[in-house]
Amino acid sequence: MKDEALEIEKKIGVTFKDKDLLNLAFIHRSYLNEHRSVKEHNERLEFLGDAVLELVVTDHLFHKYKEPEGVLTNWRSALVKTETISKIADGLDFEKYLKLSRGERKGTKRARRPILANTFEAVIGAIYLDQGYEKSKGFIEKNLLVLLPEIIKTKAYIDAKSYFQEIVQEKEAITPQYKVISEMGPDHEKIFTIGVYIKDRLAGKGTGPSKQVAEQAAARDGLQKYTKK
Repeated sequence: MKDEALEIEKKIGVTFKDKDLLNLAFIHRSYLNEHRSVKEHNERLEFLGDAVLELVVTDHLFHKYKEPEGVLTNWRSALVKTETISKIADGLDFEKYLKLSRGERKGTKRARRPILANTFEAVIGAIYLDQGYEKSKGFIEKNLLVLLPEIIKTKAYIDAKSYFQEIVQEKEAITPQYKVISEMGPDHEKIFTIGVYIKDRLAGKGTGPSKQVAEQAAARDGLQKYTKK
């Protein structure tokens, strides 16, 4: 556990006074079922880290940008959503250090995304307790807030389906329709390919692990093609 803590410290750029706090951030609730000697999991740290994350991001947006509240809310949502922070946790190799039950370990990578996101928040909570607000703020700035310019540039904060529908309805007075083109893989790990159609014309196509995700991908593809006209 001590060696693992040292490895994690190198990855996150934070040296802990209390290594046990950092180790706790990686203990998932399921791990306790198979390790009775372990009495605590990371959910309380996650609860704390979530609040610190929200404050740091909100404070940054408020002081750096003059946009109205609705825009700032959308930017914040894009930054702190599970998909975003689980990717950061994955990039920091957090999965290697997760303490999970055998059942959770055998699950799909997609199923572990929320666990990775929660671990990222738990690490923030641990940094806050061990090092204080400024250190946790620095960690969030270094790993998360650096993504904001790209999110703004690519309009990743916009709900692609709503935006695409708005544009098509304005220009052509019709509503885009989404249809499943194909489904692949077993039920527990199915991949959907969905097309978005304007009348009978395929305007965009996207894939994803659920119909909702594939529809958003199709809408983004449609937006890119449609706005280039």
